[in-house]
Amino acid sequence: MTIETTTIEPRPVVSRARDLLSLDWTPIVAGALVAAAASAILITFGATLGLGVTSAAPTWRDASVALWALSGLFLILQSLISFGCGGYLAGRIRAPHEGSEVEDVEQWDGFHGIAAWALAVVLGLFLTAFATMSVNRPSTFSAPASATEPSGFSYELDTLFRAARRPPNVDLAPARAEAGRILLTASSHSGVSPEDRTYLTQMVTTSTGLAGPDAERRVDAVIADSKQAISRARASSIILAFSIAAALLFGAVAAWAGAEAGGRHRDGMPLEDWMLHSNRLARGKNGWRRTPAALP
Repeated sequence: MTIETTTIEPRPVVSRARDLLSLDWTPIVAGALVAAAASAILITFGATLGLGVTSAAPTWRDASVALWALSGLFLILQSLISFGCGGYLAGRIRAPHEGSEVEDVEQWDGFHGIAAWALAVVLGLFLTAFATMSVNRPSTFSAPASATEPSGFSYELDTLFRAARRPPNVDLAPARAEAGRILLTASSHSGVSPEDRTYLTQMVTTSTGLAGPDAERRVDAVIADSKQAISRARASSIILAFSIAAALLFGAVAAWAGAEAGGRHRDGMPLEDWMLHSNRLARGKNGWRRTPAALP
């Protein structure tokens, strides 16, 4: 009696999860570039309209809190638009996966949107750092660091050393720089010390020729204005930091949702009730699979 044995060769198992876990970098890079470009355009447009959260203009300190809040909301809005567009493009042009569960496909579409968001953020940080280095690059025309006055106190220093008549060829740069550094202490808990106040009064008397009481009144007024300017600059910095953090957080959500919407358009599926996901549980119970749209 002969027993025939059949040898079954093992078939290579191709993991579907392995295909899904492989990121397509072309859609990610394209989405990041679109997000960065859209963000730059919208930020420039908002700054042109006066919706910049910060400004180098001295009149920015006189802006209202409502304008600061409106500028922060605009920063968040542009983040939603730009990162949503970048995420949508990343999901729309990503290669479809035939026969995959809808939850898996949507999840990895969202991951591609998050990857595009992260790459756009890193690209924006590099561009910002490069622009800052270019602006702060020292040149032969720049003043020495020791004689550089605080940029936020230019008007206060002009008021402090204002004189009706001044001898020609008088260099006030060292005195203005020193006075500016003293005025920076106006926002501390103890404020400007009595010794520094007396020293400022002597500088004003020597540079402007004012009498002692008039110089003291001017110094007190400038110290009060400097303290208010520092407080408003701090408030502006806090709003800027909060707006940037909120904009990046909402941008990540927009990139994820945009990538899912792009993936549904790619596969010929209708959008949900945007994007409430009210039918996600029922759709998961049905267990239907996506059918990629036919290529032309």
